[in-house]
Formats: sequence, structure tokens, C-alpha cells
Amino acid sequence: MAEKIVRPILTYADEFHHAVTDQYQRIVNYFKPQFMLGLTATPERMDGKSIYEICDYNVPYEITLKEAINKGALVPFHYYGIYDETDYSTLKLIKGRYDEKDLNDKYIGNVKRYDLIYKYYKKYRSKRALGFCSSRMHAEEMAKEFCKRGVKSVAVYSNADGEFSEERNRAIEQLKNQEIKVIFSVDMFNEGVDIASLDMVMFLRPTESPTVFLQQLGRGLRISKGKEYVNVLDFIGNYEKAGRAPFLLNGGACVGERTAYDYSEIEYPDDCIVDFDMRLIDLFREMDKKSLSIQERIKQEYYRVKELLDGKVPTRMELFTNMDDNIYEYCMKHSKENPFKRYMDFLYEIHELSDEELLVYNGIGKEFLQLIETTDMQKVYKMPILYGFYNDGNVRLAVTDEEVVESWKRFFNRGTNWKDFPQVTSYEEYRKITDKQHLSKAKSMPIKFLKASGKGFFIDKDGYALGIRDELADVIKVDAFKHQMKDIIEYRTMEYYRRRYVEN
Repeated sequence: MAEKIVRPILTYADEFHHAVTDQYQRIVNYFKPQFMLGLTATPERMDGKSIYEICDYNVPYEITLKEAINKGALVPFHYYGIYDETDYSTLKLIKGRYDEKDLNDKYIGNVKRYDLIYKYYKKYRSKRALGFCSSRMHAEEMAKEFCKRGVKSVAVYSNADGEFSEERNRAIEQLKNQEIKVIFSVDMFNEGVDIASLDMVMFLRPTESPTVFLQQLGRGLRISKGKEYVNVLDFIGNYEKAGRAPFLLNGGACVGERTAYDYSEIEYPDDCIVDFDMRLIDLFREMDKKSLSIQERIKQEYYRVKELLDGKVPTRMELFTNMDDNIYEYCMKHSKENPFKRYMDFLYEIHELSDEELLVYNGIGKEFLQLIETTDMQKVYKMPILYGFYNDGNVRLAVTDEEVVESWKRFFNRGTNWKDFPQVTSYEEYRKITDKQHLSKAKSMPIKFLKASGKGFFIDKDGYALGIRDELADVIKVDAFKHQMKDIIEYRTMEYYRRRYVEN
């Protein structure tokens, strides 16, 4: 007898930022709970992906870092930006990160840097500290150097086999019991570890990811008896994205709208301190002068995402999913520079269109695609109509009443899309809406507006709810057109839910 699979009614999914991974998705899809509640302290993009798309931006509750500290759920931080003379100007970012070997060359044997780190460790005092390193070798060397200076320390990393390495759980117990003073780690304490008594966190390498920065900071923010705040020592040199920390500590700032050195105007959580060495202010000013124009930064971000995709030209959805949040927010606020408003133009300008896409681009297909790319969308109602035309890749020149209802219901039955219906307060109420009422809603709103603002592409056709011009008959059979159409509809749907979430 086959084993019966139990489908849970309610599932709590912790560390939900990992939901973007294939393994996590396989587990979720296997159990298929009727309702799943995802929990995470870092919903922002992780490894270039976003979890918001997975749940259609359906967020029942959130609390920011600032709110959590102000409400006493976390302890305040005393953040010190310390000037580090290490020169990163000769190093190149690979997929958004510095190469481990390059960083080792800068760190290993750098006595001046060892002395700098030790000096500030002693200055701000600590009973239990955690230092984040760039590699196994770096963690080993830091533990070795601190031990030489009389501060008992260990290195923690996967498959540890070094002279100063220690198994993770054992190291945590030793730190809690004050048998050691510092753990130097590599990607082992970003999440899933609670050492509430930590009183110091040290950033000993460039932290390119805002999510990782906040995860590592969070290791020191847990409440513990007798703990009033956590000291954060950030050793900053002239690496890419230096100077972002003050904005991250307050929830971020849009790229292009603030400079990296006006941090003094930022309001931090209650009882928190943010203090920079004055030499860093000069460094940030110099880096700001050399920074790329926003147009160049968007292009650079495009190429970074393309590299993440192993050289594949990103679709709109892939660029949206992987793009740096700050750059994406800037794009949304500045229509002129926004590649999502004219994606084929953007690809054409940087010579990224395929031969088949060029054929579409140079014909009437481009005009139609640009129409659905830019059509006004205060509500999401136009999308199920466009999905009806797309028809899973077998694009139609017209849709019947029945086809409209089928596409409409398929769209609004998914997830919590039904919540976009006015005066509908529950899923049970939504289920009571008749097909006739659905069709009436579709005809009175999206179909009506598509005909009115569709630049003559959307037209009346006898026997159909809505049609498109016959001149499109050939281009709708072209694969490049189909792919572009699908990508636009998917992106605009997701962007609508992102925007609704942000505005609420």
C-alpha cells in the first residue's frame, strides 16, 4: 500500500529568504500546504534574488530595524567606521564580489592591519566578540594573531581543519562561557545562530551585500541580561560600495538621490551611535566624484546580472529579480532612465538584441509591445486580458467572452490576487461572483480602457469580446515576439504587486 502524503493546513517556514532556492521550493511544492507563513529577518534580496515575488508581495506584518530597536526588541548599536589603509583599487569585482585569493593577498601577513584591528578591539573592550572574515586562511590568521596578543580566539568555518579552528557549536559554548574571547568566522554565523551575549561585531572584509551586512549586524543585536548595546567595528577602505553602511543602518537610501557623505543628516534608531573617522569622509567624497552616471550604473548593473546568468541576456523579470534594490528604486522614480519602460530600446542601444528580436524591433511588433509595456495600470485588471491574448504562447488575434472569463478567473484565482476586487472582503465572497459578473467587470474596465488608450491596436471584432489589428497576424507567430510579450505581462504583474506592497 502506497504511503499517504499528508497535506498540512498550516506551515511555518522559517529563514524564508531561502525560499528562492530550488531545494526550498521542492520541499514547499511537495507538501503543498493550504496556507504557508514565511518568517525571516532579512526579506531583502539574497544572492541577487527576492522572496517578495514568491508570495506576490502579500506581507501580513513587518518591522524595520529602526522600529525593532526603538521598541526595545533589539539592543542599540554603537557603530564605528574605522579608516583602513588597505588599497582595493587594483582588485576587480567578480559577480558583485571580490575574489577570495585577491583579498588573501591583501590581508595575510599585513601586520599593520592586524595591529589596527587589535587596537580598536582593545579600545572598545569586549567579553564576547565575533569577527567576519573573507576566507578560511583569513580567519585562521586573525585567530592566530589575536592569540599571539593574549586574546584567546578560534576560527570557525566549514570542514575546519586548521591549527586555530574549532567546531561551531563547541566554539559558541566556549564563547558563552568566556573560555575564549573572539570567534573569527567565514559564512557560518550570518544566520541561524543566537549568541545573545555578544557585545562586539567586527567587519573585517568588504561586505558587498546589504542583506549579509544586516544579517551579520543582527548577530550582535540580541537582548541579553546586562547588555546595553553592541559595538560594531567596521574596517573600511577604498573598496566598491564603501560608505553604504550609514544608510543600511537606517533602512537604505535610493542611489542617485543622496551622496555617500551626508550621513550626518540621517536619523538613526534611539540610543544608537554612528561615528566615522574623518579620513573616511574625505574618501567617500573622492569616491562620489568618481562615481558613474546613473545611466552607466544601470548598464553596469545589467551586465552584472547578465554575468550572474552565465552570459544569458536577462529578461525583464530576470533583471527585476536580480537588480540591486537601490538602483531599481531609482529606475522606478525616474521614467527617463528606466529601462523597464523601453526594454527593447535599451537592449538595442547596447547591441543585445538577437537577429529575430531585431526583426520584431524594426516592425509593428515593437509598437504593440511598447504599448503593453507602458499602458497605464492603476489596477491589475488589464493583465488577465493580455494573458488571454497570449494564450500560453499561442497568441490570439481576438478573444471570445468565454476566453476572457477563463483567463480572468485563472488569474484572480491564483494566490491572493482576488483581493484586488473592490468590496470583496474574503475569498468566500470572491468565490460567489458569477461568470456573468466577471465578464461584466472585464468589459466595463480593462477591455473598455484598452480600446480607448490602445493606440488603435485593440479593436472591436464581431463575435469577440476584444481583438487586435490584423496587421499583427504574422509577427504574433514569431518566437521572439511571444517571449517579449510574456516577459512584459509577467514583469508588469509583479511590479504592480511590488508597488501595491510599497504603497501600503
